Amino acid sequence: MVVLTDDKTISGRSLILNLGACSCQRLVTLATATLMRNEAQSFLDDAPGEAPVRGFLHRAEDAGGGYLVLTHGAGGNCSAPLLVALAEKFAASGLTVLRCDLPYRQRRPHGAPSPSDARTDQAGLRRAVELMRKQFAGRAFLGGSSYGGRQASMLVAEEPSLVEGLLLLSYPLHPPGRPAQLRTAHFPNLRTPALFVSGTKDSFGSTEELEAAIKLIPVRNKLVTIAGAPHGLSQKSNREEVPDPVVREFQDFFDESSKTET
Repeated sequence: MVVLTDDKTISGRSLILNLGACSCQRLVTLATATLMRNEAQSFLDDAPGEAPVRGFLHRAEDAGGGYLVLTHGAGGNCSAPLLVALAEKFAASGLTVLRCDLPYRQRRPHGAPSPSDARTDQAGLRRAVELMRKQFAGRAFLGGSSYGGRQASMLVAEEPSLVEGLLLLSYPLHPPGRPAQLRTAHFPNLRTPALFVSGTKDSFGSTEELEAAIKLIPVRNKLVTIAGAPHGLSQKSNREEVPDPVVREFQDFFDESSKTET
């Protein structure tokens, strides 16, 4: 069962459950305040037998405008400042976003994932897309930063009909200092358009390395570079500047993809 609550205050569901605890006037005031803030809602699904999904939902004004499931890198969680900023920008542009914690992060608050976590993390992303499909209409997108983006791309390489597009932020092409250990084995199997966004100072893969690697992908793709940005894209000097071009490039790329497909 999906549970939605306001990120910071009492939710509409909680208000209904507490009818006896406050006057009608107070109830209306609280509900109005919640709607006016339009903040992200906590999102939780822990249905038995399914991969758990936990995160925050940013609703666009139009529920039929499409949706994006967005997740984090190996050392972080879905509250990373860049993911929050991107989710807010996308929602304002008309795309509903669920930024979610991968299952390994739900099990432990700190530390990196192990190789054995990959399948469960992919199952969590699949489940997140399924849950969003039940609530929202329009095109479905999946993406993430670094490890999260890699797991998204590996999942979609096996299940090309899951979503209409991929957003891969700071794709970890290889471990730093080990360019021969490429993480591209699944690239030739991708049949879903993919937008890559990477910093020009990313130690997990140079611009030239990424340009060569994405040629392995047999469908439409594009690499967008952020000048001077490290792995993870966002830092204090550019934190306010990164989200806008990412959202703009996303819209341009996938609008063009849609025209090409039709």
